Amino acid sequence: MANFESLPNRKGTRSVKWDRLEEMFGSKDVQPMWVADMDLEIAEPIKTALSERINHGIFGYTVTDEQLNDTVRKWLVKQHNWDIDPGWLIYSPGVLQTIHMTILTQTNPGDKVLIQTPVYHPFHSIIKSHQRELVTNPLIYQNKRYTIDFEDLEEKFKTGIKVMLFCSPHNPVGRVWLKEELTHILELAEKYKVLIISDEIHADLIYDPFKHIPLGSLDSAISEQIISCFSPTKTFNLAGLQASYAVIPDQELRNEILASFAKYGLNSLNTLGITGLEAAYQYGEEWLEQLKQLLKINRKLVEDTFTNREEIDVVHAEGTYLIWLDCRKMNLKQSELKAFMEEKAMVGLNNGITFGQEGRGFMRLNIASPTSYIKRGLDKIIVALDQL
Repeated sequence: MANFESLPNRKGTRSVKWDRLEEMFGSKDVQPMWVADMDLEIAEPIKTALSERINHGIFGYTVTDEQLNDTVRKWLVKQHNWDIDPGWLIYSPGVLQTIHMTILTQTNPGDKVLIQTPVYHPFHSIIKSHQRELVTNPLIYQNKRYTIDFEDLEEKFKTGIKVMLFCSPHNPVGRVWLKEELTHILELAEKYKVLIISDEIHADLIYDPFKHIPLGSLDSAISEQIISCFSPTKTFNLAGLQASYAVIPDQELRNEILASFAKYGLNSLNTLGITGLEAAYQYGEEWLEQLKQLLKINRKLVEDTFTNREEIDVVHAEGTYLIWLDCRKMNLKQSELKAFMEEKAMVGLNNGITFGQEGRGFMRLNIASPTSYIKRGLDKIIVALDQL
């Protein structure tokens, strides 16, 4: 059984989440519930595989091979009913690096790249850092649920969008997109000749009865113009090992992106990243099922905590371990909301405004921790609300 009851001591480990508290929130006493990694120990089989590799004592150059490709293929078949050609795979240190390289190779400065806000904040910065034009297709928020504004999406596509950067499942709003929604996106992308980069890093973290459908698995005339990005790092808490992969059916597109990785010296994974990826997909399924049960409990705890509170609404997460809190009824400016959480409640959450203007009045909460730890943070928020 996985140990999800005790909170590991991560202080002094150069943890972004725990060792940057004063820098991020102005106090070392703030309870961190922000950056998207887990306060949970990884699966024992992964620890064993990493230990065995370390005990080997040699860390020379390491390659990805057909065995690793086959492991990834089997995972995608079993988890997502998608049987890919292993030749479609490329590996990189992270999904964001793949997005960077795709933007570099498939667009030019001034080209339009579309995102659906509020969305993972690096999407914004990547587009701007390469001097591309950022175009937004804001999601529609009604009855504590987000949907896609397809009318607006088509109008934006008409303006000459070159690339759509798609988040599936969506971070931070927690939507797991339906087949009908995905099909509609593909129809519009075909009509207006838009390349899609689909960030599916949270694909394995889905709550029943929802089901993740890889965008690239759907039968479409533009299926070869989809770059599908995956990684075991969110699923199995391996972010520090830096290992991801992308499924790119089109050979020319794949080769262009690989050439860009090589140009910038990012064309290989580290040894332990490869080891962790393979072990996770071969032996981590039981741990993952236990994790999803924990996340279901923690999600319910968050929703139950705010059920009878007028100040905060909880957006029901269909996937990911991130909860999007609608705090607009508190009638605070964003700076005041941030100060309330950090200085009154003493919890460190992600500031909603970093996900786009549509995140104003929202905060993002990470529930991938022991239930007792989540309860402690929620209790702090409730006490602070009572003192408003």
